[in-house]
Amino acid sequence: MTALTVLAAGLATDRSAGLAAPSLVQSVDWLALAPVVITAAVGLAVLVADLFVAERRKPVLGWISVAGLAAATASLLPLRAGDRTTFCLTGDPSACSYAADHFALVIQFLVLGGALVTALLSVTAVRDTRMPAGEYWFLLLSSAAGAALLPASRDLATLIVALEVASLPAFALVGMRRGDRLSSEAALKFFLSSVTATAVSLMGVSFVYAATGSLHLTQVAARLEDVPGQLDTVAMAGVALTLVGFAFKTAAVPFHFWVPDTYVGAPLPIAGYLSVIGKAVGFTGLILVTVIAFPAYSEVWGPALAVLAALTMTLGNAAALRQSADRANSAVRLLAWSSVGQAGYLLVPIAAAAYSERDQIGSTVAYALMYAAVNLGAFAVAALVARTKPLHRISDYRGLYAERPLAALSLAFFLLCLAGLPPGIIGLFAKVTVFRSAVDAGLGWLAVVMAVNVVIALYYYLRWTALLFRVPEGAEGLESAEGPAGAEARTRAPWPVTAAIVLTAITALVLSGAPQLALRVASGTLFAQ
Repeated sequence: MTALTVLAAGLATDRSAGLAAPSLVQSVDWLALAPVVITAAVGLAVLVADLFVAERRKPVLGWISVAGLAAATASLLPLRAGDRTTFCLTGDPSACSYAADHFALVIQFLVLGGALVTALLSVTAVRDTRMPAGEYWFLLLSSAAGAALLPASRDLATLIVALEVASLPAFALVGMRRGDRLSSEAALKFFLSSVTATAVSLMGVSFVYAATGSLHLTQVAARLEDVPGQLDTVAMAGVALTLVGFAFKTAAVPFHFWVPDTYVGAPLPIAGYLSVIGKAVGFTGLILVTVIAFPAYSEVWGPALAVLAALTMTLGNAAALRQSADRANSAVRLLAWSSVGQAGYLLVPIAAAAYSERDQIGSTVAYALMYAAVNLGAFAVAALVARTKPLHRISDYRGLYAERPLAALSLAFFLLCLAGLPPGIIGLFAKVTVFRSAVDAGLGWLAVVMAVNVVIALYYYLRWTALLFRVPEGAEGLESAEGPAGAEARTRAPWPVTAAIVLTAITALVLSGAPQLALRVASGTLFAQ
């Protein structure tokens, strides 16, 4: 009580002397925070409800999670003006820790929409594999909340915290299949490599803070313009080290080695989640720290990201090309290596931003929107096929059109989008947009490397697509009284999996019918204000 009295007396003295004491109380815009808060709150509610729900009624937890993610996605609608900020410094209102701008909203829509599709795929996966429902849904929603927080983060501390909130539950989700050796090894490899990358990033953040005295991205950018000579090396090292953690999340070479084994060991819905939401987290972090915080050191990160892009797309496509169709888990491994190659394309516009006055970031965001829809769709079809063919071989997809015509047509469309061939117009449009960003930035050599890799990728995408429409093995000329061979083995597809396939297919079709929508939504998102 005495200390409070002294403090009050001191404030009264300041006022009587005409000194305005700055307020340390920050206002909180709960509407801006709604997408993150709803996701996190539903996750906690599911964890608590798991204690009281009978085992036979555990599936209801999944539907609560689906409803929560749908509500969080819908809560983005009132924010579409993209003009809200919160947790701002009282002394500098322009320095905020959270900004619901257009860039953040587009990425949050991608993240929450992707998590919703993952939840639909997980409803049957959790039941069929007998994974602990409460823990699974809590971890998935927690990771989605962290992933939704990251694009709105505008200081380095919040960025790192959001990155870890998105990552730590993912480690457990990968190893959720108890007693599965591949799952445990994948989780351990993912955990150890991620923790190492995070430690390096934290060291980089500490160096940046030592050189600038601030963690807010806008203040860091301003102070890096005039770093004292004795701190220039510290600042440069901090910039380079900070990028490592985000490069790891994007699966950029040489930080890619965890991807194939992790995707194979994880439940298929989680593999799809990591391939889309995990990458969105990494690329968003890279964009924020490079374009907003570190433009003064573009000569450091620009060439580095350009080289990373070339190495990533080349190694990813070369490894995908080597996958044997008859090898167990070859389908998942091909999607894993394909995602590494796609990460190389996504890095191109970020690297180009270092060399060009134009806003190149819209190209990465537009490509990410296309990639999220079609890659999650491919994993959804893989989850459907795995119900009867659990070895996940590419050869298992031979003759899929005869057994499941709509699933085969959907997968063919997704693969053609990834390849950039008609009728997957959105894939072609996204690749041309990324290619043009490299040319406009004067990175002709990188554009050539990308063109060569696109041609290489055509082979394995088209090989898989053609396999879908071939006659099933051992079924040439054979038909039963019920129809084509293989009809007897046909099982009814669970409607949540069907809904996930339909949702992603419709999204890809709409974007292919009007590809300019993706670029219109994405262009200028970072600088819309």
